[in-house]
Amino acid sequence: MSQKMMDRDDLAKYLAGTLDITRFRDFCPNGLQVEGRKEIKKLVSGVTASQALLEAAIENGADAILVHHGYFWRGEDARVIGQKHRRLKLLLAHDVNLFAYHLPLDMHAEFGNNAQLARRLGLQAESRFGEDELGWLGTVNDPSITSVGELALQVERQLGRRPLVIGDPAQKLGKIAWCTGAAQSLLGDAIAAGANVYLSGEISEPTVHLARESGVAYLACGHHATERYGVQALGEYLAAQFGIVHHFIDIDNPV
Repeated sequence: MSQKMMDRDDLAKYLAGTLDITRFRDFCPNGLQVEGRKEIKKLVSGVTASQALLEAAIENGADAILVHHGYFWRGEDARVIGQKHRRLKLLLAHDVNLFAYHLPLDMHAEFGNNAQLARRLGLQAESRFGEDELGWLGTVNDPSITSVGELALQVERQLGRRPLVIGDPAQKLGKIAWCTGAAQSLLGDAIAAGANVYLSGEISEPTVHLARESGVAYLACGHHATERYGVQALGEYLAAQFGIVHHFIDIDNPV
């Protein structure tokens, strides 16, 4: 049986519609960021389009790379020098496409990072909150998980790393709010939405004080750790839908 392929522009159009990329005011362009070969037979996914991921994907024979963190962020130096030059040169020299989806991939109801994290931690979403409804609010499904400390153990089991916990581990769970990645700025919105526990990837110095003073426990679970799953789910879906080969490559990051 011959290897199935997908047209690059058809894939870009399909993903734009599936992820509803025009809905968000994002910090970077979503979609095809670097144009490569027209025919895509093998897709490699990863969290961030680092040099290490590009090299691993090219060695793996990728025609396209699908990531959550791509390039051309708002406010960055526009010059193609240094790190940016090395990365773009590598992609262009090997004629490899780079697709990147930031907030649209965070928020998709099925493939999104929030949805996939909830699936792994056993969280049931009931509503959304914050700007563009980026935060999710709900409860834990497992009746045996009743405290902040028990939820932290569940995070450690599922994500393979121990979260930083701000608050009392013995505190009973009520409404749980979550948003993957660098979403510490949503803590105030989570508090207003009625959460007594907030889970995200990162935490900042002032956020610690807000969590302590509000009585809302904060679990900082790792930016990379909380955002590994959306891009995997999307890549697996594309492989099943269109018959192309998909391979996820995890370039671990302790942050």
